[in-house]
Amino acid sequence: MEMRRDGGYPGPRITGFSGRGFRLEDTVFPGGVLLSPTEAWPWDDAPPPQALTLEALGPLATYAPTPEFLLLGTGSGLIQPPRAFVRAMEARNIGVEVMDSRAAARAWGVLRSEDRQVIAALMAL
Repeated sequence: MEMRRDGGYPGPRITGFSGRGFRLEDTVFPGGVLLSPTEAWPWDDAPPPQALTLEALGPLATYAPTPEFLLLGTGSGLIQPPRAFVRAMEARNIGVEVMDSRAAARAWGVLRSEDRQVIAALMAL
């Protein structure tokens, strides 16, 4: 599936899906992907949503400056992460918005085009 390419924001742009992964312009991430306003990292070793920890977020766990919230894409369906994970993020003043990964990928583009300072962790589809 190809997504519409609207310009207007710097940093990683999700331009489509590829198998179970994500296409960011000319780069394909065959599994999950971690996104900041400036960088993208593969997240092929993402745990199941029910086992998510701060440490599993890799570079996003300590991302600065503090983003408004984390978009958490839990794969092909919406699965709530552990309450302890959400509390740990909230203790860092970062909210958590959970949705399936396709919806989170679309939300990423909308929020970044509004210049919102968010991060995203998208599990494979």
